[in-house]
Amino acid sequence: MFYHKHSHKCQLLKTLTLTKRTLCIKTPTFFTQNQTSTPTPRNLKLLNTQITTFMRNGQIQEAQNLFDKMSQRNTVTWNSMVRGYFQNGQFKKAISFFDQTPQRDIFSYNTMISGLMRCGNVDGAREVFNKMIVRDIVTGNSMISGYVRNGLIDEAMMVFDEMPEKDVISWNLVIEGFVSCRKLDLAEKYFEEMNIRDIASWTIMISGFSSAGRIVEARKLFDNMPMRDVQAWNVMLSGLIENGCLDLAEDFFARMKEYSSDSWKILINGFVDARRINDAMRYFWKMPQKCQKTWNSILLVLTRAGLVKEAHTHIEKRPYFDIVSWTNMIVGYFESNNILAAAKIFESMSTRDATAWNVMICGLGENDHGEEGLKFFVRMKESGPSADESTVTSVLTICSNLSSLKFGEQTHSQVVKSGLNNFTAVSNAMITMYARCGNRNYALSEFSFMHTHDVISWNSIICGFAHHGDGEKALEMFERMILTDAEPNHITFVGVLSACSHAGLLTKGYYYFNYMKAKCFIQPTSEHYTCMADLLGKFGLIDEAMRFLGEMRIHGLEIPASVWGALLGACRIHKNIEVGEIAGEEILKMEPQNSGIYLIMAEMYLNKGRRKDAEKIFARMKLNKVKKQPGCSWIEVNNNGHVFLSGDTSHPKFRVICDTMDLIFTEMET
Repeated sequence: MFYHKHSHKCQLLKTLTLTKRTLCIKTPTFFTQNQTSTPTPRNLKLLNTQITTFMRNGQIQEAQNLFDKMSQRNTVTWNSMVRGYFQNGQFKKAISFFDQTPQRDIFSYNTMISGLMRCGNVDGAREVFNKMIVRDIVTGNSMISGYVRNGLIDEAMMVFDEMPEKDVISWNLVIEGFVSCRKLDLAEKYFEEMNIRDIASWTIMISGFSSAGRIVEARKLFDNMPMRDVQAWNVMLSGLIENGCLDLAEDFFARMKEYSSDSWKILINGFVDARRINDAMRYFWKMPQKCQKTWNSILLVLTRAGLVKEAHTHIEKRPYFDIVSWTNMIVGYFESNNILAAAKIFESMSTRDATAWNVMICGLGENDHGEEGLKFFVRMKESGPSADESTVTSVLTICSNLSSLKFGEQTHSQVVKSGLNNFTAVSNAMITMYARCGNRNYALSEFSFMHTHDVISWNSIICGFAHHGDGEKALEMFERMILTDAEPNHITFVGVLSACSHAGLLTKGYYYFNYMKAKCFIQPTSEHYTCMADLLGKFGLIDEAMRFLGEMRIHGLEIPASVWGALLGACRIHKNIEVGEIAGEEILKMEPQNSGIYLIMAEMYLNKGRRKDAEKIFARMKLNKVKKQPGCSWIEVNNNGHVFLSGDTSHPKFRVICDTMDLIFTEMET
């Protein structure tokens, strides 16, 4: 934990003969273009410090360039490079430098152990440790810390027990290990055995008790501390909040002797999580140094509570806002279906990052304005930041919903060029897009090219084949899926049962429905029952379908309109007027403005010769002011969608379209 890192760092630095100081050095001028001088001890010390500074700031190449120019290097130089490469996640490079180090000191080995443990190479760290002839306390502490980091508390204890000499850091690391693996009684035992404790020792135990819900013991321990720093106060404050004692935490905060910025953040975030926004805002205005992230978290809670306008007002009145603030407002307005307000904020933003663009594209797609979302994507390519995986995933999803194959293919091409097809989520979106647009071969091809498949990948391909009536292929993909590590979920079985329904596979439908419950322990949802009702209805098994509906009621599921709709469709085909009446009336209770149901029921009555009943249905339509929805179709031409409603003549090229259709009919007749 972070409480003792500073003291641990000091212990590490004691092994150096180099005195660490914070220096502000520009790019070294010890070398000229055509001259190499032998560094003096003082100059060598400055160069080593500069390497450390470069590495700390992530300037790896600059550090390497400086190292390459040095005509003279000492062990500290090599240690700085090894440690720097470990700090920046380049583990192979760090190991290579360690292997090349001409003369190693104990700090070289300790750095190597710490770095290998950090990257999870426990065996490598153990090998270095075993080869060491001379060890110090830092060596043992590095091993203990590494074992604890990797969840190997027993191995950590073996090193601890074998250490001839231990310091307070050794004890703290062991106690922290027991706390992290929830062995609090052992942590307490070792804490009691300590001869000397520092503030970190007490703080670790307070944190452990708090995390375990033993807040009374944590508070008692805190009160018994001989000395406290602000970190100890913060841990106790956090523990009170985590255990639901927010009012006590507020009182505790008022008694604190000193505050850090974290103290304010902990309390304010506690109020935010408890949805006590007024209290959160009250303390935010008292906060000496305002934190933008904390302010954004307050605004986010307001927007999620539906109070978007109130959050917007706060932003306009106060000077605390950034791109994240405005992006959260856009999300809030989209969630409340206020598309114009979301677009207005976006257009008013002086700077926009990829997230802001993604939110606009995704929000428009989710609010049935997919075409506008695609236009924003075009704008983003022309003048905005580079698209990322979230961008193309949203665009491909819109293409799926609009059946816009051409735009989807163009996006696919851009995805391949930018290398974004390596993201599983992007590949999943492409599979769905091709499947929904009817190009099953491309969907299967994209699926085959993927290196790894998650459950969404399998669901996309299974549901894609099911959607287009290729039930056998969908079931074949499912059988392949269960041979992998991917675990089917409820969406998987919606696809499987839908495939059985589309293909009329009654026996397999029963089999997979029972397999879902017995083998995968997935409780059926209304979507699964809808598929089964539809499947049974196709075979005229209306009574069996009604039994499934009774099973739904037994399991406490409300029968949705979709299930009754599937049953009504079956009754219409098989002329079961009695059950059809029940299904139709149940749907009209939930959807009284659904014109299609009135028309289906009227048609069923007319087919049975019950004209008066049909007339009653038409009279109910008129009384409820229900109008028949016009038929609708659309086509895509040059990436533009064209929507046509039955009887509508408003399309700008209506006359040309009619003339073209006449020519087509003439050609067909001749």
